[in-house]
Amino acid sequence: MAELDEQRRRVEELKRKILEQKKAAASGAPSPAPSVDEQAREREAQRKAAEEEARKKAAAEEEAKRRADEEARKKAEIEAKREADEEARKLTEIESRKKAAEEETRRKAEAEVSARKKAEEEAHRRQAEQKKADAAVVAQAKQAAAVVSIQAYAQALKQAWIDGQLSADERTLLATLRRTLGIGEAEHDGLEQEVQLEIYLEALVDAWRDGAITTDDSERLERLRDQFKISADEHLRLEKQVRQDILRQK
Repeated sequence: MAELDEQRRRVEELKRKILEQKKAAASGAPSPAPSVDEQAREREAQRKAAEEEARKKAAAEEEAKRRADEEARKKAEIEAKREADEEARKLTEIESRKKAAEEETRRKAEAEVSARKKAEEEAHRRQAEQKKADAAVVAQAKQAAAVVSIQAYAQALKQAWIDGQLSADERTLLATLRRTLGIGEAEHDGLEQEVQLEIYLEALVDAWRDGAITTDDSERLERLRDQFKISADEHLRLEKQVRQDILRQK
């Protein structure tokens, strides 16, 4: 600090002497010749002033360089941060697009699975409905076939029993027909009773058609009753019904 003050003092003294020389030159008076010591001090002051000026210039340049470096560093940091932010933004955008694409792919896959499932369910439903319809058609066909079979067998039974008795050949033919048509024994027994009753009823109608029963008619009816195992009460009920019908028709 003391050295700096001394340098300042010498610089001020040098400035003062230079000012005096300029004033003397302006007034026309010759300037007093400086002494050897003064000259030495003046040169030293000039040297130190030059050194100080060089030091200041170097310090200024160093400061300018430091500021430039600091500014460059800040700019580099700002640029690096900007690039990092831009890179992060791009990565975020890429990740966002990737997630959106994955979500879209997942959504489409789920939609396809859902559509395929609905299509399969619809196909199963239609298949089930078709099976039900087919089963109904088959059932109706079987029922119709069963009705036709029963009707055909009933006609065969009636044809066989029309004379009130069955031959061995007729029994064999009826048994074969039952197997062919799939008619069981219980169903056969029921149909046989119905057919026998129908034959007997037709015989009653024929016998009472003229309003009275002949001896032949009576004998024929008796044979049918024995063969068909028709009770007396059932005979009386059927006979009464037939007579009433004949009277009503007249």
